[in-house]
Amino acid sequence: MRCLLRWAALPVLLCAADSKIDHVTVAGSDLQQMRAKLASVGIASIYGGAHSNHVTEMALVSFPDGSYLELMGIQPHAEAAAVAGHVWAKFLQENAGPCAWAMRCKNLAAEVSRLKAAGVPVSAPLGSGRTRPDGERLEWETSDVGGETRGTFFPFLIEDRTRRDKRAFPQGKPVTREFRGVTRVVIAVRNLDDAVARYRQAYGVPRPIKQVDRNFEGYLALLGNLPVVLAQPLNGESWLAERIERYGEGPCAFVLAAVNPGRFQGQAQAQAKTRWFGAEISWFDEEKLGWRLGFEAAR
Repeated sequence: MRCLLRWAALPVLLCAADSKIDHVTVAGSDLQQMRAKLASVGIASIYGGAHSNHVTEMALVSFPDGSYLELMGIQPHAEAAAVAGHVWAKFLQENAGPCAWAMRCKNLAAEVSRLKAAGVPVSAPLGSGRTRPDGERLEWETSDVGGETRGTFFPFLIEDRTRRDKRAFPQGKPVTREFRGVTRVVIAVRNLDDAVARYRQAYGVPRPIKQVDRNFEGYLALLGNLPVVLAQPLNGESWLAERIERYGEGPCAFVLAAVNPGRFQGQAQAQAKTRWFGAEISWFDEEKLGWRLGFEAAR
């Protein structure tokens, strides 16, 4: 039995090793304001177009590794009922900031089958898309993992039906080369050990490395080579606890890999520097940005 369990876990481990962030999503009510705030800390974005749901529109900052930061806002003339029915309605209407994240898949159907075999709830693939401002139509399929709101505790899965570079690089190249990509998704969780157990079930990662960050007000866990940091509130009064109470478990911050971190130190909060698992993390001015975005030196 012990040999059988070790064999059965192998495909899970291989999948985790190949896991790549497709994109991370920041939600708010007004896309133009979100873009202006991001620009105020030195990061430009480009408009990506309206989604086919007639509710949301997006702008993006794509990076050389293929990942991108998505700013998602409400379309100017979206119907109130349609907005209320959106899966991320609360995040959009309340300017929640970090909202969700997606993992790219080479074979969505196979990954859905793998997760089901691991005992993890996962939805059947569903088609979606958007049209770029230049008229280019983009199509993809997604699946939700876990029983929570899409892309919150676990990433949702995405596989393109049109060329992915058309989606990630609408200008034919990364929007910026100042950052290599998104390196960490920080997920606020109620109980660190419970959250770790669920991730180990889904992705077969080894036992985590843990630390405490009192400035961030959380107990942290790094999950092997997954681009995930789980963060449990230090106490019931912390900002992490308040965020979980309001939005549930899910992304509360993202971290980028900066090619030249010194270039952005002027935009960072001096008191917000810390070391996570041996890497120095700096945080952009949250008052300017309205949400938590960090950066570390690219490796």
